[in-house]
Amino acid sequence: MSTHARRAPAKKALPHPDLREIPVHLVLRALGEPLRLGIVRSLARAGRPMNCSSFGLSVSKSTSTYHFKVLRESGVISQFEEGTSRYSELRETELEQRFPGLLTAILATEEPAVAE
Repeated sequence: MSTHARRAPAKKALPHPDLREIPVHLVLRALGEPLRLGIVRSLARAGRPMNCSSFGLSVSKSTSTYHFKVLRESGVISQFEEGTSRYSELRETELEQRFPGLLTAILATEEPAVAE
């Protein structure tokens, strides 16, 4: 058994844009897709970073990676890697400062009914 203390994995932030440089239409386009809006709703409910695999998305890994990338590049989420896991976090405070009331209004809308 090793006498070395175990270190917590280092967090590595993925690049995300400065929201001051993001036009509102990019945010709206990102949030206009139902799967991405569902991701954002989940993050808002959680109120903390979530492991990307914990969303239970019913799409392939490459498709989910694409949707997370769109959200990150539009400034809606930030992401970081910790060990072998990738986490996403809603940039709620920054979005509110840049586009007052936008995210609140979008999240207040009814979620569409799921066809059974």
